[in-house]
Amino acid sequence: MQQQPLKILVFGAHPDDCDIKAGGLAILYGQLGHTVRFVSVTNGDAGHHEIGGVELARKRRAEAQSAGAVAGIEYHVLDNHDGELEPTLENRKKVIRHIRSFVPDLILTHRPNDYHPDHRYTAILVQDSAYMVTVPNICTDTPALSYNPVIAYLSDGFQKPNPFTADVVIGIDDVIEKKMDMLHCHTSQMYEWLPFNAGKLDQVPKAPADRRQWLEHRLEQFRNTANRNRTLLVRLYGEEKGSKIQYAEAFESCEYGGSLSEENLSTLFPFFD
Repeated sequence: MQQQPLKILVFGAHPDDCDIKAGGLAILYGQLGHTVRFVSVTNGDAGHHEIGGVELARKRRAEAQSAGAVAGIEYHVLDNHDGELEPTLENRKKVIRHIRSFVPDLILTHRPNDYHPDHRYTAILVQDSAYMVTVPNICTDTPALSYNPVIAYLSDGFQKPNPFTADVVIGIDDVIEKKMDMLHCHTSQMYEWLPFNAGKLDQVPKAPADRRQWLEHRLEQFRNTANRNRTLLVRLYGEEKGSKIQYAEAFESCEYGGSLSEENLSTLFPFFD
């Protein structure tokens, strides 16, 4: 029986967060006919060492749209200032309305323990919206949902107070080049701000073709995700396939919203034999 199309909503704090953590997953969903929307909760207007404000916000919105076009997904950028996001009632209502208007089956977002306050508060805003999306007397201009969508966390490497523990790992070998093409669209981040902030700007090539090749140093991140979660990959994909996956993205079930269970895992993540 043909599965009904899914709707996947990913909240990242900045334009490029969703791509780094779930770009491969988004491409895989799209190939199966499902609908994916990325939402950047801030406009990224502080994430650079030379430009900022409106100019940077416009640039990063354009980069996000280019990345979305590569993956064949929607990419929305909210007009909150980078580095100044707060879990206010106003921002919670924005998130509630986005969830209700999209009617997702699955929501992905950051964990609430993270190095960046925008990441933490994006997580809090999504968690605070989880129950409220079903309450008709909240945000009465947007119809309430009759159910709580399942929420899962994007991966990270932070250990305290609780380390990330994957409940789902998705092999992305077949789409890794297209995911890298998505990251390549974020010129201001991949080739400018992030290398500058890491003290490695002098290592970035000038020519676009050379830059795309240089960007492949990021493959190690996705290779590490696969290797760290090899046992789970084998359980989900079987020994033959799971043992050979080189690159992966991982996700952890969130206690807010609907529950990710053995019964709905293969429906929400329809990538396993």
